[in-house]
Amino acid sequence: MNIQKNAFVSLAYELRTEGSANGPLVEKITTERPMNFVFGIGTMLPIFEQHLEGLKTGDDFQFILKPDEAYGEYRNDAVVNIPKDVFVVDGELRSDLLKIGNTVPMIGEGGQRVNGRILNITDTEVKMDFNSPLAGETLYFSGKIIEVREATAEEINQTSHCSSCGGGCGSNGCGSNGCGGCH
Repeated sequence: MNIQKNAFVSLAYELRTEGSANGPLVEKITTERPMNFVFGIGTMLPIFEQHLEGLKTGDDFQFILKPDEAYGEYRNDAVVNIPKDVFVVDGELRSDLLKIGNTVPMIGEGGQRVNGRILNITDTEVKMDFNSPLAGETLYFSGKIIEVREATAEEINQTSHCSSCGGGCGSNGCGSNGCGGCH
């Protein structure tokens, strides 16, 4: 079976930056712990799926995604100062979260879940970067298709649910992250 809409796909891959097979390794998904998803139902970046469409079990793949096809360009306006009191829960400052370099899940203006990396902390503010860690990067994917088969109704249903709950961009159900990323 070839990869097409509603196909269950299992794959292994390496993700590198600098648009090159020699670029720094960002993520490695192995055949022992593959990424699994249902193709064509909106859980993966459409451009990622376009590069896989038509492949079958055993096929190798490699492709490059430019920043505008993946996580966008780095945006300076996504770096913001947030009042430190936002991190007060039940009257207590969550100092365990407030460490430079920590990634903290937050709720955006539209109610969506977003992750921000802490860049700096002052007495009154926390400077956070809400860009994806891969923003501005040219991505190089190389890998192998491990399995392609017709997805079960349960797999389609579960993956659709995960997409609507804000997770499901990767291989392990709600809340997981993985390669082709959230859209």
